[in-house]
Amino acid sequence: MIALIQRVTHASVVVDEQVIGQIRGGLLVLLGVEKDDNEQTAKRLCDKVLGYRIFSDKQGKMNLNVQQAGGSLLVVSQFTLAADTKKGMRPSFSGGAEPTRAEQLYEHFIDLSRQQGVVTETGQFAADMQVSLTNDGPVTFWLQV
Repeated sequence: MIALIQRVTHASVVVDEQVIGQIRGGLLVLLGVEKDDNEQTAKRLCDKVLGYRIFSDKQGKMNLNVQQAGGSLLVVSQFTLAADTKKGMRPSFSGGAEPTRAEQLYEHFIDLSRQQGVVTETGQFAADMQVSLTNDGPVTFWLQV
């Protein structure tokens, strides 16, 4: 399972010209589900995302996680993160999870973050989405478990 996380001052997701999810400060989480992922993988990644210290403390050092910083999550499904781009000029998606399973694990990740008390907004699985954000820093990390 893969999370591309971006520290943002705000982010939103639009589907059919309607805002369906938005946050102020926090993390935009682009979430990719791979073929061999399961509930334990989702839990490990969620724990890592929520615990990752990329927000500044009073001394300006990256010592705070999203919860300590009072931030929220915007979780957006992103199947292209599981693409194999090693050869050729067209990505292969054979490493990605089957859509029904990917959606289950995407929803499980969201449930886990909400259970930790983090305000969690979402995109819409398998929809054509427009994602807008202001990356704070910019700060972007690729997390994979």
